[in-house]
Order: sequence, then C-alpha cells, then structure tokens
Amino acid sequence: MRSRFAAVTLVTALVLGTSAACGSGGGSSGAGDGTIHVLVYGDAANKVEKQIVDTFNRTSKVKAVLDTVPGADYQQKLQTVINTPRAPDVFFNWGGGSIQSFAKAGLLLPLDDFIAKDPGLKDNFLPAVFNSAVIDGKPYGVPMRGTQPVLLFHNKKVLADAGLTPPRTWDDLLAATKVLKDKGITPIALGGGDQWPTLMWFEYLYDRIAGPGLFQRALGGDKEAWASEDSRKALAALRQLVDAGAFGSNFDSVKFTDGGSPALVAKGKAAFELMGSWYYSTQQDANPDFATSGLGYAAFPALSGGKGDAADVVGNTNNFYSVLKRTKHPEAVAAFLELMYSDEFVKAQLAIGNLPTTTGTENLLDLSASPAYSKDQYRLVKSAPSFQLSWDQAYPPSAMTPMHTAVQEFFDGRIDADGFIKAMQALPAS
Repeated sequence: MRSRFAAVTLVTALVLGTSAACGSGGGSSGAGDGTIHVLVYGDAANKVEKQIVDTFNRTSKVKAVLDTVPGADYQQKLQTVINTPRAPDVFFNWGGGSIQSFAKAGLLLPLDDFIAKDPGLKDNFLPAVFNSAVIDGKPYGVPMRGTQPVLLFHNKKVLADAGLTPPRTWDDLLAATKVLKDKGITPIALGGGDQWPTLMWFEYLYDRIAGPGLFQRALGGDKEAWASEDSRKALAALRQLVDAGAFGSNFDSVKFTDGGSPALVAKGKAAFELMGSWYYSTQQDANPDFATSGLGYAAFPALSGGKGDAADVVGNTNNFYSVLKRTKHPEAVAAFLELMYSDEFVKAQLAIGNLPTTTGTENLLDLSASPAYSKDQYRLVKSAPSFQLSWDQAYPPSAMTPMHTAVQEFFDGRIDADGFIKAMQALPAS
C-alpha cells in the first residue's frame, strides 16, 4: 500500500489476491556469504514462496534462504531486526505506512535502478497496486502474493439449515444474528485475540456510513474527523451488533493466526467470518473438503442511508517485497524479484486461491484452485469505486498497538464511543 495512502480508487481493472498470514523462523541479513535472506509472514501461502525460492536457487550462484515468522509475531520480529546485522535482504510487507518509516530512515533500497534494467518489475503489475509501495516518488516494493479485499465468508450448510441466505443489508445481518443465536450457533466467528480481525468491522462500518473520505481526512491529520457524527453512527452500529451477541462471549480468547476462528466456521460452530481473501487458502490448507464444497462468500452488506458506496471494499491492495539497502547481493535480489511476475509464480498463487496483480493474471484465472472464486473477486475489485487500505497498514507501525488496543477495548465494552474517539485522535502521525 503506498506513500501515504488510505484509499485507492481503482479506475482500471484491478485483480484480486489473497493472504497475509503466519509462519516461523528468523532472518539473518545481507550477509556476504553467498546467500540472500527472504523474510516472510508465515502461513499457508509459504508453499508458493518455498517453490519460488527453489526455482531461483536452481540457476543462481547466490542462494536464497526463506525465513518464516508466525503471523502473530511477524511485525514485532521485523521491527526488532530491521536495523541490525540480522536484518533480511528482502522482506514481506504491506507497502505504504508499513514501510514508510523504514524508507525515511534510509534503511530501504529504492528500486529505480532495478526497474531501469528491467522495466517489467514495474510494467508487469497493475499501476494502482504497484504505486501502493511508492513513497515520496520512489518505488520501494515489488508486488508478491496478491490483492486482498475483505469478504464476509460463511458456512453454506449452516445458513441453509437455518433457512438463511448471505445478508445483502445490515438489517439482514442483524436478523440472521438472532436466528442463529436461537439455534445455539455463534453467528460470527472472530479472532479477537489477534485484535486486527476486529478492526475489519470498523473499517467497513466507517466506509458504509461515512464513505472513504472520513478515514482519508483522519489519516491526513484531521483529528476532528474521528469525533464527527458519522464516526459516532458507525460506532453505534458496531455496538448494536456486539450487544446482539453476534460474536458470542469469548471472542477475545480465539485467534485467527492459530486456526481457531476458521475452525469454528469449518466445523459449523459459527456461521460467518469477516476476513481477507486469503481465507480461502487458509481453509484449503486446514479443511480442504470444506473449502471445496462448504465455504461461501459475499461482499460486505449495504447499509441504508449511509454515504459509502455498497460496492466499496476495504483490505490490503497487495503484499510487497522490499529490499534492505545494506544487501551485499543486489544483482541476485533483482533476479529474485523478477520471478514475482513469472507465469510460474502466478499459476502457483492461483492454485492456492490467491489472485496476483500482474497484468497477465486475468488470462490465467481458469487455472485457479477455484476459478469462480477468483473471477468473483476480480469483478468485485474491478467494480469497486474505492479500495480503502487497512487502517493499521495506512498508519505508521507505531500506531498499530494503540489502534488495536482501542478496537479491542471498544468491542469489550471497556471504553465507550468517547474513549475510542480519544484513542484514535491520539494516534501518532506519519
């Protein structure tokens, strides 16, 4: 996601992808020992990263080493090693706010020279996506994995048994919550222990009620945006859903990153889960039969009287690989990054349900693990008037912990609307 970028208006056809998840390991940076270290967020998508590293190593004298860190620990690990001798040569990120402080501190290598030698590192990706990792006019990332809108997933059988269909409106979702609760089913699974899954509900409600402009203003420094009438309406809607019991009573003890919340949906103990499009690959990896026949999905419900377009999406435009300036092997790194637009890469990502953002991906959608899923995502993102970046990726990393804390405390009822507004107004600026 980009330079100071909170909402991307997609005026061109934008493709969609998946994943942002978990792993294990460490990194050992820029060593001049004939290797380059690639640090990634560990999750089900790592199988593709391992495949691409193997492909690179078959022909390169400088070998790539893949280091994975569990998703719940990734951000902290990256912050800890980024300015030490153990920093990786290449690392996974979300663009925009997630790397802005690194770029300003002079830790990252601008990719101008790489692109001058191989224009495909820029031209083979959709511009709206590539520009998400451009900071102060300089490119600092090459797209990898895919674009990741947030969708409302569901268990088809649970809904059918309850006589329900995917909710098209907010009122539909509230009504479904009551029906499911009466049947003893948790209406919505939530990995509240991770905190960031809870944030997705704020992102969509604020967009549906206020439109993308409110968050753009807040991100730009207008602290009063958080105290606006629309902000309070969004918080009231969230409070209504929580108080209706939509998420059960123990959501803070459940995590997405350890498979807890997806398992609730796959096993029929919960009906819905709001999650990024990587959810398909998560279920495919842990519950393949359910992913094939039992998993459904829909756009976030419309909200009557809201200022936001019902076709708007929120999420992550893509993940990126950025390069540490201190790498001893820039030529090898450049060659590694070229694989991110190869047919092998695109086909491998499609095979796990991800949708890369290369200009040629649309021609390969029939090769997806679920062509219908990939095509539906493509249409969703292509038609979106606004693609709003996840709040915790649009703000600088120093804002993440206080933001997540405020989100969790509001859901828990430990702070009210005034407390949430005060916390958001206190977030550090870029």
